[in-house]
Amino acid sequence: MTFKLSLLEIIGRLLLAIVVSAVIGYDREHKNRPAGMKTHVLVCLGACIMALVQKEIGFDALNTALQYPKLTGVMRADDARLIAQVVSGIGFLGAGTIMVQHRTVRGLTTAASLWAVAGLGLAIGMGDYEIAVASAVAVILVLVFLKRIVHVKAMKRIEIQYHHRVETKQFIQDYFETHHIEVNDVNFRVTQDDHQAIYVNIYEISLPKDLNLPEIIEDLSLNKNVMRIQTVSL
Repeated sequence: MTFKLSLLEIIGRLLLAIVVSAVIGYDREHKNRPAGMKTHVLVCLGACIMALVQKEIGFDALNTALQYPKLTGVMRADDARLIAQVVSGIGFLGAGTIMVQHRTVRGLTTAASLWAVAGLGLAIGMGDYEIAVASAVAVILVLVFLKRIVHVKAMKRIEIQYHHRVETKQFIQDYFETHHIEVNDVNFRVTQDDHQAIYVNIYEISLPKDLNLPEIIEDLSLNKNVMRIQTVSL
């Protein structure tokens, strides 16, 4: 009797890790959080790879115990200690790739891919080639093809202050319709100063793939009635 994970089990667990983490990552990316779908999938994959390697270590100990019953009393699965060191140590390297620039977080996917690659290295080093090959294919597919297969419309929120309510509001609505920008929610308020009313609309919008927020802000700011435009955190 031999204890060992089959290739089908390995692939099934990796696919389940991708599906579960992609669902969570989709929600985060849709709400414009720094760690999106790709980052969540890579982190989950990395953890799955390391767990599979750990499982094989346990099976190797059991198989050795069955093969050499007299050595059972002195056997140790000490290889797991190395995995613990790699898992904790790679976090410092990954953290070094994350940067915050103008309220934008960059490098999360790189940090996650480093962590996943650490898992691949452990699998290869331990001689678990089926885990390594299947995991490498899964990670590459996520990095290269996930964005092409699943398109996420990121939600943004912008605040627009303007004069002349009817004219300017119509201009904003026409702009959104022309550029296929979906408006999910609108908050409206008005304040009065000594001379005229100041209107403030906060739009929660979903952007098409070929349009980015700076372009929208620049285009809308060209209207003479628009006093101020800024992004608002979700």
